[in-house]
Amino acid sequence: MNINGTLIAQMIVFLILVWFTMSFVWPPIVKALDERAKKIADGLSAADKAKADLAQANTKVEQQLATARNDSAKRLADAERLAQQMVEEAKTRASEEGAKIIAAAKAEAEQEAVKAREALREQVAGLAVKGAEQILRREVNAGVHAELLGRLKAEL
Repeated sequence: MNINGTLIAQMIVFLILVWFTMSFVWPPIVKALDERAKKIADGLSAADKAKADLAQANTKVEQQLATARNDSAKRLADAERLAQQMVEEAKTRASEEGAKIIAAAKAEAEQEAVKAREALREQVAGLAVKGAEQILRREVNAGVHAELLGRLKAEL
């Protein structure tokens, strides 16, 4: 065989192989590569979208947390203010009750003092009658001298 014939035959076989590869093998490979590139691009865009959604969700969560913190701080301040108000009201009521109790005790003490003075006047009047009776050495009739005893009681 001749080198030229062999070279031409090899070239023909190579061209047939290139044509067969370009016609039947290459299109499915290119199609598979294109599909894979499309899937990768879709995956990357989905990942970017998910990243953007995550960032948006994080900002929304931060806003809600800030709102919740503010709301809880406001409620806590309201509760503290209400508790302080209740304490002040209780102090006021206790002061009023204390003043009422003190006034009642003073009135009761005054009544007791008046009763004690009356009892003391009666005892002093009785002692004065007994003293006058002993001084005069005669009997003093309390019924007869009731007016005198009343004036003595009033003076005491």
